[in-house]
Amino acid sequence: MSGFRSGGSRAERSEVQRRLATARRGAELLDRKQRILQAAIDGLQERADAGTRAWETSARTAAVWLQRSTGLDGADRLLEASPPDPAVAVVQWGGAMGISYPESASCTVPASPPAGGSSALAFAASSHRAALEAAVAAAAGQRALLLVSEELAATRTRQRAVENRWIPRLEEQLAAIERRIAEQELEESLRLRWAAGLM
Repeated sequence: MSGFRSGGSRAERSEVQRRLATARRGAELLDRKQRILQAAIDGLQERADAGTRAWETSARTAAVWLQRSTGLDGADRLLEASPPDPAVAVVQWGGAMGISYPESASCTVPASPPAGGSSALAFAASSHRAALEAAVAAAAGQRALLLVSEELAATRTRQRAVENRWIPRLEEQLAAIERRIAEQELEESLRLRWAAGLM
């Protein structure tokens, strides 16, 4: 560590050795956390991809039925068939390794008022409900993936800081202390030899 000054005491050496052991243990734990997070990301990626595919399929189906219903029933009938209350999404949060992320999500769609019209209108309504539910699940999967990925990136940054900055600085401090202790021991040895008349 640049500018490090040490009296070279054994107590300082013990303290730096303790801090160095802590830093090395911290780097090991951060590496372990990275491996666990990467495994979690692999599972979350599969879940997010499956959710996105399900949502895209549901949305395409809903769009087809919307076109058919609009052609058969008209836009006014579509507005009459829409529910008066908004849908409610509920997210169940969970987590691992100190990260909170959505584990699942569901959507409650209010019942539509009874409306006359073609069977295409009923299919359009049900396919849009399914698409909305799939969209909520897909959004929860994507959000979980994003949060865990961000934590993985932060963990990598912390590990690099420990391994590339903290540990080398502590090793430098320890080397400086050990040099100073060796110098002190040599000086003491020379002084004792001089006092004993051996020099």
